Amino acid sequence: MEVRGRTALLTGATGGLGRAIANALAERGAALVLSSRKAAELEAMAAALPGSGHRALVADLAEPGAAERLVGDAGPVDVLVANAGLPGTGRLEHFVPEEIERALRVNLEAPIRLARALLPAMRERGRGHMVFISSLAGKAPAPRSSVYNATKFGLRGFALGLREDLRGSGIGVSVVMPGFIRGAGMFHDSGAKPPPGLGTSTPQAVAAGVLRAIERDRAEVHVAPRRQVAAANFAARRPELAGRLAGRGGAGRIAEEVARGQADKR
Repeated sequence: MEVRGRTALLTGATGGLGRAIANALAERGAALVLSSRKAAELEAMAAALPGSGHRALVADLAEPGAAERLVGDAGPVDVLVANAGLPGTGRLEHFVPEEIERALRVNLEAPIRLARALLPAMRERGRGHMVFISSLAGKAPAPRSSVYNATKFGLRGFALGLREDLRGSGIGVSVVMPGFIRGAGMFHDSGAKPPPGLGTSTPQAVAAGVLRAIERDRAEVHVAPRRQVAAANFAARRPELAGRLAGRGGAGRIAEEVARGQADKR
């Protein structure tokens, strides 16, 4: 689908990845409906983006019914980029029930509900595209990430299954899978350093991956150095062996640092 002239609903717009995605879509000629919990930042973003017709809608997707309300307030939408997410890192026993509920709702349930609410109008028009921002953590398990892995594995499965349901309808569905990101995401938020030797990508690379997914109707787009993608694919096939090797490389220590640094964001 060509982005120019389309209206795109972007959740999690005020985060590091969200800002990069918003700029890329606006530069390509889309009108953005920007959503997050931060009203002042959203309004400033909408005014500063290139192009015109950008709007801001405040929504907390952890609240029941928020996804459906957001779709109703957004009006006609050609493109969905479901980018909002919560960390979900830490040992399971350190989560209170409300934190589990929030992570599942924001990372997995809300994207599903957004898609369901947008589908009827997209079917009527015979066109549209939905992009779901998952993670290589949707393929490879990691220590201190059981809740996060659950949401990202689930989101990847949902996106690819929905794509099959909509094949031939004119509505595309893509899942974008970032790896370790510098300048945004878990390492930026927590202050921890990523594992050595695997490399990192940028928020701008993720934004370019979103554009590629929409314009080329890609089922799955990886945004990570090749060695990181290869490691994730190996972990998907051989989780026990991959886990043992990662443990020898200090994965548990790094995961503890990330979890501690993100505990107040759950």
